[in-house]
Amino acid sequence: MRRRREAWRAAHPTAASVLSVSVTVLAAALVLAALLLPNTVVGLKPVKFARIPAEAIIGAAVMLALPRRPRVVLAAVSGVALGAMTVLNFLDMGFNQYLGRTFNPILDWTLLSDAQSYLNDSLGKTVTLAATVGVIALVLLLFLLLALSTVRLSNLLARNTGAATRGTLIAGVVWITCSSLGIQISGVPIASDRTAAALKVQAHKVESTLRDEAEFEKVAKVDAFGNTPASQLVPDLRGKDMIFTFIESYGRSAIEDPIMAPGVDKTLDVRTKALAKAGFHAKSGWLTSATYGGSSWLGHSTTMSGLWISNQQRYRTVMASDHLSLTDAFKKTGAFDTVGVMPGVQKGWPEQKWYGLDKVYNAFQLGYKGPKFSWSTMPDQYALQQYQERVHSKKVAAGKSRMSLLILTSSHQPWAPIPKMVGWDQLGDGSVFKGIEAAGNKPEDVIADTTKSREEYGKSIQYSVTALTQWLERYGSDDTVLVFLGDHQPIARVSGNHASRDVPVSIVAKDPKVLDKIADWNWTDGLRPAHDAPVWKMSSFRDRFLTAYGSTPHPKRR
Repeated sequence: MRRRREAWRAAHPTAASVLSVSVTVLAAALVLAALLLPNTVVGLKPVKFARIPAEAIIGAAVMLALPRRPRVVLAAVSGVALGAMTVLNFLDMGFNQYLGRTFNPILDWTLLSDAQSYLNDSLGKTVTLAATVGVIALVLLLFLLLALSTVRLSNLLARNTGAATRGTLIAGVVWITCSSLGIQISGVPIASDRTAAALKVQAHKVESTLRDEAEFEKVAKVDAFGNTPASQLVPDLRGKDMIFTFIESYGRSAIEDPIMAPGVDKTLDVRTKALAKAGFHAKSGWLTSATYGGSSWLGHSTTMSGLWISNQQRYRTVMASDHLSLTDAFKKTGAFDTVGVMPGVQKGWPEQKWYGLDKVYNAFQLGYKGPKFSWSTMPDQYALQQYQERVHSKKVAAGKSRMSLLILTSSHQPWAPIPKMVGWDQLGDGSVFKGIEAAGNKPEDVIADTTKSREEYGKSIQYSVTALTQWLERYGSDDTVLVFLGDHQPIARVSGNHASRDVPVSIVAKDPKVLDKIADWNWTDGLRPAHDAPVWKMSSFRDRFLTAYGSTPHPKRR
């Protein structure tokens, strides 16, 4: 092979020279692009790649000082390391776009399998498999090309020591001058240390994650209501039909964004009036979620635990603890049967114990025979009707009432297709939704269109709110108390790059005494919280709720 290459070069010297120069230029461009690559989509601007990277200057100086073998080894290792940093930058881009935060190299690898499952449900197995294979191939190719590029550039430096040394010194002087004087192009500094700074950030993430794990374990052991006797937990809600419901991705943007808000606000106002006609009244406020764009379970557990559960490690710590959840407080009284309806759960759910639920109905236990709506296993209306038939309509033991936890899924991205309301008496086994699903938007059409995504997201929230409040209007009793809220804002592409993490929360009841208990919260009357309604951290809700309804704090510290 080597002899053939040499023969071809001898036979075609001009072409060989052009090819060699072209490959070298491409190698240099690839390395420079990797060194200067930002970690946000909005940062992908041409001017960001017109800077001088300090890492390239230092790398050239080191390569010039090394003998051949260690130089080649170091160049290859540097290329692989640069590939790893590039992958982390791309992961940061994706996480910023969807979850409003950067990728955590300690905790977030497990979320990649969730992303794969989401694509599988939204775009199908074939597309997902092709995308997965393509991504893996591209990552391996990136590592290979960067390693080959750094080796090639190091060999070039070694063959031209004099010119390379002078060039490195000149580049170093220019970098120091630009850095000292703060010289910029279009507001971007010419002197760059982007990769070194990114490496420092990643190291800090690892350090802070490990430190946070130890500190949070101590925080989780402190519980204001951990030793409260059963008789002193929620005494003012005894005998009530308590229902806690999370609406997927129901965020402030749905109520205030100019594209989504008109339809959602109208729905909230119409449903407020319909509930009032049925004797129900509501008060609403805002909670700042511990998560954004996804990882709904962090929002659920933050609300129920009274702890700020902002990452997977904290979640695992709490789930393994005996820290009192709000739902478990009802179970602990002995006065409530507790049940969960989880249409989004499609595998074992050990969290049932921490939530204090006697019985949980998952996606396979609700008798649904209709089509999936992308990620959502079934329409919210169907899940609510099944809750009515399997749980809510059933009598409880004498002297007891019921506490239910429902987690609805129809407003989960990609918001295509979206279910439509049908007659409650026509739901059957869900087959009625086959035509609705078939006539709906295709996920790939909505995912690729930001404006369409925002419009369809708003429609999905209208659907979920309508289904939930119609159920309440139809089946709620004088003792029903419904608490419903969003788990997080939708992804940044829908809510905006600078959106808050606030979600609406409402308490609805017929008994005026229930809402009187929270009069000092200064929440807005109705289902639509005012823009200036109080905003609390989601982690404060548990203790405020328990206190409002007569619970007596008895702290637990260990």
